[in-house]
Amino acid sequence: MFWLLFFCTVLCVIFCVVPLSRHPHWIVRAMDFPRLQIALFLIFLVIADVVFLDFNLGSSWTLLLTSMVCLSWQLWWILPYTPLWKKEVKTARDHRPDSEVSILTANVLTPNRNAEALIELVREHKPDVLVTLESDQWWQDQLVELSDEMGYRIKCPLDNLYGMHVFSRFPLEDPTISFLIEEDVPSIHALLVLPTGDKIRVHFLHPAPPSPTENEESTERDAELVIVGRSVAESDLPIIVTGDLNDVAWSATTRLFRKISGLLDPRVGRGMFNTFHVDYFFLRWPLDHLFHSEHFTLKSIQRLPSIGSDHFSLLTRLVYNPAYGSNQEGLEADVADRQWAQDINQQQESNKNDVPSFRD
Repeated sequence: MFWLLFFCTVLCVIFCVVPLSRHPHWIVRAMDFPRLQIALFLIFLVIADVVFLDFNLGSSWTLLLTSMVCLSWQLWWILPYTPLWKKEVKTARDHRPDSEVSILTANVLTPNRNAEALIELVREHKPDVLVTLESDQWWQDQLVELSDEMGYRIKCPLDNLYGMHVFSRFPLEDPTISFLIEEDVPSIHALLVLPTGDKIRVHFLHPAPPSPTENEESTERDAELVIVGRSVAESDLPIIVTGDLNDVAWSATTRLFRKISGLLDPRVGRGMFNTFHVDYFFLRWPLDHLFHSEHFTLKSIQRLPSIGSDHFSLLTRLVYNPAYGSNQEGLEADVADRQWAQDINQQQESNKNDVPSFRD
């Protein structure tokens, strides 16, 4: 039993230490994902240590303490995404219909042909904006049914799992489809005009993930996040960034994006809102995100029922209230963070000026 517990402890140490290298290989970056699952495993491991080890031996104390340190380390990453943490975004306190904006972010999974389920969600929840990811020409043809309800549209149908569509009840000014890092991976950018006349910079992203079947390293994904983050950080306009970022909320790279951009995460202090994978409840992570500037407070955020995709959809309702939200604070970048962001940009030869910035 000692050697089994020893092996399990060593494995957990590897999962704690290797991601500290920040190496972009997909195997290393994948270790950011299962922090919740590893933490649960470590709880059972600590219990097993207490039950089965002989604490007359110094080696038993070493195993127990090592397991407890690993558990503390994993909890440090994931606890902000639980109600145990202080909320990063204030809860909206006023009913301001003309200043509200709701966004439904849906990775539909290209082979999925259950468009009616998504249409039903739209008609039930009535979001102001719908962004679909992995939507091809077939999905575009099916969602034309929403044209009367959501009259403003940006279309980028692709059959490579990176198609993207935006449907909106509010006007979309200066819509732009960009291929920021990879020539076949688009992003969509626009100014969303609220009924009050206030304009919001919106960025819809779906960078390719690091994986054995996609990019071997995460640098392409990370570079897209960094240049968007650096671009919005220089803007005085209200900002919303949403999409499937193919990265978990607590990873070092997503945290880098939040630090560089200055944007807030409404999930902090509320929950993980794991959106992937629909079919495996024990292997779920928050891959679909919405970040925003301090101009907004949160009315609600919820994960919606399955539409036949491998992702759940995410519905976020924000209230534009700059005065009330002015003292909200997220993560701050230090010198090391800015150097890391610069290194990522240099490696991919990417530039924040490639991101549509509009005029403040």
